[in-house]
Amino acid sequence: MSGRYAELAMYVAPQQVSEANERWLTRVLELLQHTRGDARGLGLLELFRAPELLLSQTCGYPLLTQLRGQVQLVGRPHYEWPDSNGGEHCSVIVSRDADPRRDLGAFEGSRGVINDQHSNSGMNLLRHRLAPLQRGGRFFASVAVSGAHRQSLRWVREGWADLAAIDSVTYAYLARYTPAEVAGLRIVARTASSPTLPYITALSAGRDGAGQIRQAMNTALEQLPEVALTLGLREVLPASEADFQMVLDYRQEAAEFGYDVLQ
Repeated sequence: MSGRYAELAMYVAPQQVSEANERWLTRVLELLQHTRGDARGLGLLELFRAPELLLSQTCGYPLLTQLRGQVQLVGRPHYEWPDSNGGEHCSVIVSRDADPRRDLGAFEGSRGVINDQHSNSGMNLLRHRLAPLQRGGRFFASVAVSGAHRQSLRWVREGWADLAAIDSVTYAYLARYTPAEVAGLRIVARTASSPTLPYITALSAGRDGAGQIRQAMNTALEQLPEVALTLGLREVLPASEADFQMVLDYRQEAAEFGYDVLQ
């Protein structure tokens, strides 16, 4: 059959995770009897919206704000990590361990860093957590955009920023496989929970096609227990857009506090 795009671009580090994802995708493609198309050169939104998309993973916030009605949900992962279980995860809000401020409210007027303006874990959940603490629509003295959770951790670790919200799965991966990247950091607080990052396919696949893909993903996890162990992934659960509505509810709750923009 013709090549289809299969890329898991949300969790690309550390190397052990990236390699496990590649092994998983390879087996899924074998089970579905698809060859893999070359997605190099495509931006994330181009990839997600491509009619050739077989499987990818996006963030719950852009799923509803940028991709609604344009992709078909396949499911969401059931991880077994600290702060990530049962199809839910949160963000851990981190600072340097040497920072004398221990309470989240004490960081008012500090320097924040986020991975992306459209990130649920890096921006939306952080905005929701800080909304009751802000004054006059502002909590931070400044907010920078790093481009990735891993970079946000580096900014805090090296003193370029004081506070960041990190997806709890990312944090667990780094703590397990590259602990130097979280050394010297401390979890100050945790955000509210939200559904784990959804797997998607092309809209043309429909629910039946998405169900077949989800079944292949779970069969591959059973056949590759070492991959499941590395990823801390028990299974892929069914999912619907309604599951992710809470991420927009969090946005609305922050707006009701007068904090519709993280700043």
